[in-house]
Amino acid sequence: MAEFSGTPAGEHRRFAVVASRFNNQIVEKLVDGALDALVRHGVAVTDVDVVWVPGAWELPLAARRLLASERYDALVAVGAVIRGDTPHFDFVAGEASRGLQTASVEFDTPIGFGLLTCDNDEQAEARAGGAHGNKGWDAALAALEMADLFGRMDAADES
Repeated sequence: MAEFSGTPAGEHRRFAVVASRFNNQIVEKLVDGALDALVRHGVAVTDVDVVWVPGAWELPLAARRLLASERYDALVAVGAVIRGDTPHFDFVAGEASRGLQTASVEFDTPIGFGLLTCDNDEQAEARAGGAHGNKGWDAALAALEMADLFGRMDAADES
């Protein structure tokens, strides 16, 4: 019986971080966390591209374009959607999440999910380097692990 598990090993792998500019004070911290995780786990700075989009709504389209280039072993998507007084939050958060998942499945490439969906600024701050850690870091770790797992599975298929 074969058993596969990935580790957050980034050597000789390329990644893109796609980030929303909306709620920029929060998202910059998520990007910093993602970049820190990637570099600390062996990814060369020259093997990481950061792509900024206007808001969370645009994350899936940019992710699809990046994945179509076939340049990356995985992506990390980060952003922050904070609930307001209208149902706009529900549409943006839900469709951005769905779009990222669809892109990942369609292109058979991992996307680390670091899109915060919070009720208020305090919750977002807590998840962007505060009491709840940095979800950009966490999303990058997931992307690293999945890229390694896929590499191990591909190597097994070839042997």
